[in-house]
Amino acid sequence: MAILLHIDTAVETASVCLSKGAEPVKLAVNNNQKDHAAWLHHAIRDLFQDTGITIKDVNAIGVSIGPGSYTGLRVGLSAAKGLCYALGIPLVTIVTLEIIANAVKSKDADIICPLIDARRMEVFTALYDISMTEIKKPCAMIINEGSFSELLASNRVIFCGNGSKKLKTILPGRENALYSNDEATAANMCQIGYQSFMEKRFSGLAYTEPLYIKEFYSQFR
Repeated sequence: MAILLHIDTAVETASVCLSKGAEPVKLAVNNNQKDHAAWLHHAIRDLFQDTGITIKDVNAIGVSIGPGSYTGLRVGLSAAKGLCYALGIPLVTIVTLEIIANAVKSKDADIICPLIDARRMEVFTALYDISMTEIKKPCAMIINEGSFSELLASNRVIFCGNGSKKLKTILPGRENALYSNDEATAANMCQIGYQSFMEKRFSGLAYTEPLYIKEFYSQFR
């Protein structure tokens, strides 16, 4: 059975998980966003020590590709690429919004809408049905009182992810709007990553870049 290492450093909470097939074996979580880079490799080492699995047993590495924190995405992807290159194993990339949606797919709703806070009144979002088929591709969106009105008119929509708290303050009591506080981790990558592995949907090490959606601007450019 294939063993995968999953890495998610896209948002405030970072996590790593080992899986056998589609099932999580061991999960480690870090809640200090400023510490993700220093924490990551130590956490991976500890996973192997705690499970008795060796790094040479790993068949592929899954990584949360974005959108999310610019720095966090680079930290996770660079670590995943480096390990894949050193071990000669494939890289599996998973959209962060899909991971968040996968954490609530068992809820009673028609549509899943993950939201990542992109500061001010902006979010990164996408839409999935309950079978996790993508309905709307990941995009950036400015939310307001009219957001999702057409969708909510005829669908029970569950909003999840850290951006859902922002939306809830704008759409209080809106009919058909459900909110989940469930936090996604790298354990929610296991099923998606394993399916990609079995279907050989791999990403190239040389040219794969984070899914930023919006270009990064710096005052030093």
